[in-house]
Amino acid sequence: MSVLAFASLDIDDYARSLDARLQGKPAEDILRVAITELFPGQIALVSSFGAEAAVLLHLVAQVDRATPVLFLETGKLFDETLAYRNRLADRLGLSDVRNLRPDPRALAVHDEGGTLWFRDADACCRIRKVEPLELGLKPFAASINGRKRFQAATRSAIPLVEADGARLKFNPLAAWGPAEIEAYFIRHDLPRHPLVAQGYPSIGCAPCTQPVQAGEDARAGRWRDSDKTECGIHNRPYSSLK
Repeated sequence: MSVLAFASLDIDDYARSLDARLQGKPAEDILRVAITELFPGQIALVSSFGAEAAVLLHLVAQVDRATPVLFLETGKLFDETLAYRNRLADRLGLSDVRNLRPDPRALAVHDEGGTLWFRDADACCRIRKVEPLELGLKPFAASINGRKRFQAATRSAIPLVEADGARLKFNPLAAWGPAEIEAYFIRHDLPRHPLVAQGYPSIGCAPCTQPVQAGEDARAGRWRDSDKTECGIHNRPYSSLK
């Protein structure tokens, strides 16, 4: 499907029809449909290379190792995450990992001292994540991400396919639970993010991520003691780019 033809469709209706079509399908089949049938050369995987990312990265690599992988190199990540990105990309043979960085001009104006995360976490996420991702996604008609319903109450109803502005967003692991993820790690002998063993089941930027206590949901350590639950890349509409 060409980008032009896709743009002529009602995005919400198309997302709902695809979601209905793919209900009950294995993640492998959903990815094969998205990558090879519907959007060949026009779809990218957005990955944090976080705690559970190896599963989706491995699944995508089985379909097409050349699928672009968009990684938000915010400048505030754990060193362990950067090393894990390199290790996984090499292990899985991913040939097109794209590191998306914030605009240096925006940082100079709004976060010269690097402490915007403390003063205004939403603004920090907008500059370091939301705007770089929007630019990185410009060539693509669709994206893939690894959100799952069990991760937090705010994610409990995410569909397999949804409209994301003018694009489609595929959530092939939406219905997966912790047991399925763990089984996949073991079955394919996938390396673990080193911070998982230290109590980090969800890993973002270092200043805004803490370990999680027993009984808390997987994302309880993100922006702890605040009302913030998402960085903004999964919330529409995006802020306009300056």
